Amino acid sequence: MSGSPLDRAAAEALTRDLTATSTTTVAVLAPFTGEPFHELPQSSVADVSSAAEAAREAQRAWWAAGFAHRRSVLLQAHDLLLERRELLLDAVQTETGKTRGQAFEEVFQAATATRYAALAARKVLSPRRRRGGIPVVMRTGVRYDPKGLIGVITPWNYPLSLAIMDVAPALAAGNGVVQKADDQAAVSVLAARRAFVDAGVPAALWGVVTGPGSEIGTAVIDASDYICFTGSTATGKVVAERACAKLIGASLELGGKNPMIVLDDVDPAKAPADAAYGCFAAAGQLCVSMERVYVEQGVAAAFTAAFAARTSSLRLGTAFDYSTDVGSLATKAQFDRVKEHIDDAVAKGATVLAGGKARPDLGPYFLEPTVLTGVTSEMSCDRSETFGALVAVHVVASSDEAVALANDSEYGLNASVLSGSLARGRRVAAQIDAGSVNVNEGYRATFSSVDAPMGGVKLSGLGRRNGPEGLLRFVEARTIAESTGILQLPRTGAEFARLVGTMLLYLRVAKGLRRR
Repeated sequence: MSGSPLDRAAAEALTRDLTATSTTTVAVLAPFTGEPFHELPQSSVADVSSAAEAAREAQRAWWAAGFAHRRSVLLQAHDLLLERRELLLDAVQTETGKTRGQAFEEVFQAATATRYAALAARKVLSPRRRRGGIPVVMRTGVRYDPKGLIGVITPWNYPLSLAIMDVAPALAAGNGVVQKADDQAAVSVLAARRAFVDAGVPAALWGVVTGPGSEIGTAVIDASDYICFTGSTATGKVVAERACAKLIGASLELGGKNPMIVLDDVDPAKAPADAAYGCFAAAGQLCVSMERVYVEQGVAAAFTAAFAARTSSLRLGTAFDYSTDVGSLATKAQFDRVKEHIDDAVAKGATVLAGGKARPDLGPYFLEPTVLTGVTSEMSCDRSETFGALVAVHVVASSDEAVALANDSEYGLNASVLSGSLARGRRVAAQIDAGSVNVNEGYRATFSSVDAPMGGVKLSGLGRRNGPEGLLRFVEARTIAESTGILQLPRTGAEFARLVGTMLLYLRVAKGLRRR
């Protein structure tokens, strides 16, 4: 089914849901054309405070309504996301410049994350018994109460999935949310939010604000009880410092320089296609996409030639249907950064095997997906994140050398191993120092597995989204224990003297029975 660019009137109708009372606006440009899409209202610090206060007020009733009510509402939101998919696809393409297929990945992920949060919350977060300090004598339980207000700061590149993977579990756990959406992708966020509100989420429970990160993002952190941030490592450090000063928790998904290892037993027909998608989906503007490829020498010539050919065959374009493979970079800043990395590498001796050229005939921010060889340490693209459709191919003598080079990075977000043997692929994957590792996939195997945690190590972040871990970050664990009265615990020296022998016997028996 074909769509069309979202028009200005539809965008303005959605932006009425923003918490933004000032008359200040910014022009948002459509990546496919470089022309103004709409004028986006900007929020103030006072607007953040208003949104936070309203969300806190709504949160109390939302929590009191219970798991069953929240599950029902979120499952209805899941259905509305699917029913309104064409609107969501149009919005994502218009704001980010993605292809229709890669926009659909967002709708799929948003629906999956919503369904998981709805159905898993009760099981993960219900009160449960724990072993008492002295069984029978003491009874102990743990309950999970919502933190209260969750601050969510999301980027422009994956506005639906990155928002919903934080917002849906926060709501399922009984919290309110105030979200700072990136100006470039606020309409996509608001279209998804409208589905949740129409499903029964109180409008005040999920407030959305816009504006400069240094001002509005800071205000969101200050207003919140926990913060979720997705973005650059540099900004993530600032967010972490601000959260630390408040003594609140934070989950941070940050930058990456993600490696792919191609083993010498790969299928020569399948591996280049898998590698190209893992590198160039969303024009490479994906935190978990591949930017470094290490290919074993035995297959290097055949794989590299086929990979370059596959990259050159990718169809670029602005269609609002499924006829294209790669879309546009999102902004001029993105275009300039990727072009600068290509030009710097070529000037210092790198070879372009595929792509490397701007395509103004298609749109102002189009760059052909680019494959380089001969990349060395003095080139900007060697260790710095490009965040665009640019990948460097390196030939290695062995899988051990590939793993060593893959791990030689300050980042550790995502990685990939391509192999003709799943067992061998798993063995190599286990050696890579990254929060997620995919075997025979670039990123979708882990990214779509919402029952498993996702996040980075080293400078790629803190904490985890998705899975039980992603729900537990939004609650406070509270222990309630009681004395049953079956045995009076000692309170005086004389009472201790009478019971020490019994208590020592208990410790020895518990160890013998392997009781925790």
